[in-house]
Amino acid sequence: MTVGRVTMLTNPASGHGSAPHAAERAVTQLHKRGIDVVAIAGTDAEHARRLVEGALERGMDALVVVGGDGIISLALQVLAQTEIPLGIIPAGTGNDHAREFGIPTKDPEAAADVIVDGEVTTIDLGRIKGIDGTEKWFGTVMAAGFDSLVTDRTNRMRWPHGRMRYNLAMVAEISKLRLLPFSLTFDGRELDTELTLAAFGNTKSYGGGMLICPNADPTDGLLDVTMVASASRTKLIRLFPTVFKGTHIDLDEVRTERARTITVDSPDINAYADGEYMCPLPVEASAVPGALKLLRPAQRSGQ
Repeated sequence: MTVGRVTMLTNPASGHGSAPHAAERAVTQLHKRGIDVVAIAGTDAEHARRLVEGALERGMDALVVVGGDGIISLALQVLAQTEIPLGIIPAGTGNDHAREFGIPTKDPEAAADVIVDGEVTTIDLGRIKGIDGTEKWFGTVMAAGFDSLVTDRTNRMRWPHGRMRYNLAMVAEISKLRLLPFSLTFDGRELDTELTLAAFGNTKSYGGGMLICPNADPTDGLLDVTMVASASRTKLIRLFPTVFKGTHIDLDEVRTERARTITVDSPDINAYADGEYMCPLPVEASAVPGALKLLRPAQRSGQ
């Protein structure tokens, strides 16, 4: 694929405000490479989405997003099941999409070169359908349970800022740790159980490199499910370091499944995906094969 003209969407708040600088560096590099760049930045998520939809109507060779997984989530809602590929200039705190596909995370110029020299690959996306009529796409992991309770609490807090707010929310939720009733189906097979958390992975990681679904493959048409069942604060705290290695799935309190379509319900729990609020449970989460075209580094023969 030859890329000549791209639309670049930047989230100014990504990476604690570092995204605009990353965007400037990426634009300069793309111009050096002969690429025409149309830059857009919405005042909020809805405005940004309207700008992207308008750019799609005018035509482009690719949509390039500068920021983290949140701005990618917004782009997915527009690009899913279209022929326009997504390019990524990572500038967030988590960057799990970029990590999954080998896109340089600390070098905007190198990431810009991927837009020009890389290849278009077709990957699956996760699709969430809520009982409230919500229908949204996700690229990495949907989370429900302890993870989403921590995020709920983080979003309610006004102080402190940054990662410390999330850490304090996690400590508060660990102090209230309990098993939650879950009802799930895996391609129609039912399971009623109690869990600390459940994660549904199109790709391997969330939260900035936690390999919660270490065997997930975004080209197999399936979601990997990781379920943790432990009401022990000590065990949960000990489990966290193993998630960065993906070895937690070998622990007795962890169970895994794999399915194309999963329904999940737990009272008063919200679903989050790609780090963004999706909707309250119950939801149906499914893998949609080949739903996104993505620009990634060219793979060597045999990879």
